Amino acid sequence: MNRTFLVGGAISVFFLTSTWSETLSPDAGAVTEVVNGFHDALRRGDAKAAMELLAPDAIILESGSAETREEYQQHHLAEDIAFSRAVTSTNSTLAVHIDGNVAWVSSTSRATGTFNGRQVNSAGVELMLLTNSPAGWRIRAIHWSNHALKKAD
Repeated sequence: MNRTFLVGGAISVFFLTSTWSETLSPDAGAVTEVVNGFHDALRRGDAKAAMELLAPDAIILESGSAETREEYQQHHLAEDIAFSRAVTSTNSTLAVHIDGNVAWVSSTSRATGTFNGRQVNSAGVELMLLTNSPAGWRIRAIHWSNHALKKAD
């Protein structure tokens, strides 16, 4: 059975209030908790918690490159943590799709602030693919893409 749940509004990127979560199915709520947990771990600077939500065979697609879980941990995780802590991100839409033991979450976002001495004003999209296993829902793939916005955007 394929189910889709849409959550919208200007909310902190990937964070749903408990009211929103209570309206979702148990699986959609659990999937959302994993996505929220990953982003929350980045914002807290908790690399261990973020990595625990990635499946052993996870792949991260970003900036035209593909990284394994281990490569991501060694190359970009620290910078993603620093970025998440430095800028404010807001979510425009969040859609959770579930088909059996596979789920995908798509969203658009906006990030503003200063990172590494440079102004950030960007729009982004994210697609996370998760699977359900005896350990619970885990992220198997992440695709991130963003572009700078002009001041008038």
